[in-house]
Amino acid sequence: MTFLLLIPLALPFAAAPLARRALQRLAPATALWLVTGAMVVLACCSLTALGAFVLTGLLKLPLFAALGELVRPLRTPSDLLVLPAAAFSVGALAVSLWTVCHTATRQARAFRAATTEADRRCTVGDLCVIDSPHPDAYALPGRPHRIVVTTGMLRSLSSDEREALFAHERAHNAAGHHYFLAVAELAGLCHPGLRPMGAVIRLAVERAADEVAAAAVGNRRLIAQAIGRAALATRAAHGERPSFAPAATAGPVPQRVAALLAAPRAPHRTARWIATLLVVCATVSVCASATGIIGFHHEVEVAQGEEGP
Repeated sequence: MTFLLLIPLALPFAAAPLARRALQRLAPATALWLVTGAMVVLACCSLTALGAFVLTGLLKLPLFAALGELVRPLRTPSDLLVLPAAAFSVGALAVSLWTVCHTATRQARAFRAATTEADRRCTVGDLCVIDSPHPDAYALPGRPHRIVVTTGMLRSLSSDEREALFAHERAHNAAGHHYFLAVAELAGLCHPGLRPMGAVIRLAVERAADEVAAAAVGNRRLIAQAIGRAALATRAAHGERPSFAPAATAGPVPQRVAALLAAPRAPHRTARWIATLLVVCATVSVCASATGIIGFHHEVEVAQGEEGP
């Protein structure tokens, strides 16, 4: 049981390179859904494994063994392995819980500040213009979705480039990309091996919006030119805004521009294998954590005298 629970803690490190390959080989929108789903599953399984280690360590202590009505010692590997693993798991879960709560609070505060600032401005359709010399533009989720852009950004772009930029931001809002970004940030706080997958999701969000905007405008070069010029013009964001509010200038812009200027590629022949391996990683993690939890539950029942060894 103990060794099975180590698998969900190790697999995130193997999944990160697969996530990067998936974005290179698959369509951006497909890669976004695949990597996000795998990341959520791996995060949940790793937290489950850590929780099982904590419970195992607690039930080795006389006080918690009495509370658990154990009539015989809980069968586990050597205490030299179980107790340090339980202590590490307590620390890891405490750090994860604190960082998740702190991040969620900080992002909620930033979202309220950005929404309040946008509410004070004049809105034309879904476009909210803020009078500021600092070039910035981003998609602000909420009801209704809005595109926030500063006058500094408007002055930095031509009329065609502005429309291209707005098409990109509308693609973010239409696809609900803020949900993917929020999930990526929170899941990355649950396991250090998942943080590279969060970076892949952030790039996939921008690449997906680039492709939708290119299809809407009908000019890939114009989209590339708009995001490139917007990125060069952006020096600092105006005001506080949440990190899950996607912006056209986010991510590795040179890589995105190169992808837009290149001819659309047919699906790579290895794409199916990479997608399959990511699914296998998530499936193995689920099976290992579920089997480990079932085994742990069986050992608890044996220790309680409800079942035979």
